[in-house]
Amino acid sequence: MSVKIPTLSEKAKTHLPKHIAIIMDGNGRWAQKRGLPRVEGHRNGIESVRTVVELCGELHINYLTLYAFSMENWIRPKDEVNMLMKYLAWFLKKETPDLQKNNVRLRAIGRLDLLPQEAQEQLALSIETLKNNTGLTLILALSYSSREEITHTVRNLARQVQAGQLDPEQIDEKLLSNSLYTKEYPDPDILIRTSGEMRISNFLLWQISYAELYVTPTLWPDFKEEDLCNALEEFAKRNRRFGDVK
Repeated sequence: MSVKIPTLSEKAKTHLPKHIAIIMDGNGRWAQKRGLPRVEGHRNGIESVRTVVELCGELHINYLTLYAFSMENWIRPKDEVNMLMKYLAWFLKKETPDLQKNNVRLRAIGRLDLLPQEAQEQLALSIETLKNNTGLTLILALSYSSREEITHTVRNLARQVQAGQLDPEQIDEKLLSNSLYTKEYPDPDILIRTSGEMRISNFLLWQISYAELYVTPTLWPDFKEEDLCNALEEFAKRNRRFGDVK
């Protein structure tokens, strides 16, 4: 990796999160501010994805979840959605060799069955190619909705109860967590949102119950190494009490 790591304080170096989740917001506004088509914002946003993935790998972060495409995004103009899907397939094909070289494992969560066939096939191929890597796990939230995820999980548990395979009294937080799309991964320690919007946008609602929230006005295409390090510095200052008095 060639990314240059800005200087982190000693406290930040020793209090790094294991799992970072990011709502990558502001691509369209970035383009509009420059008089460009919205898709140019998405194209430039890919550079920020590459930068953050490389830096997380350098810092030995275990998990990085990126909110790449929400269920709600399907209602955007058809041309924009089609271009986003083409960018997705192109990005995966282009970046997989570098991800392999850098020991990154790829995973995805969401209604992947709704993705175009080309994107589904490339995603499956990239995941298969990178499955044995042991470094950073990069999780792409694609066609993802947290409410849909929870609804899907509850429906499956209800079917098990109906079939006599599960006692309702067995349903607790641990069982529900272990039944979500994210059952293989720890909950995020920090949720970063770019573009200054103060909302969660239906992203990992269950999983971020105790995550630290960090909002920056920086638009996603402008989010670089220094911006991520600023978030990590802020994370290191937080007193994570998890409901306790400390």
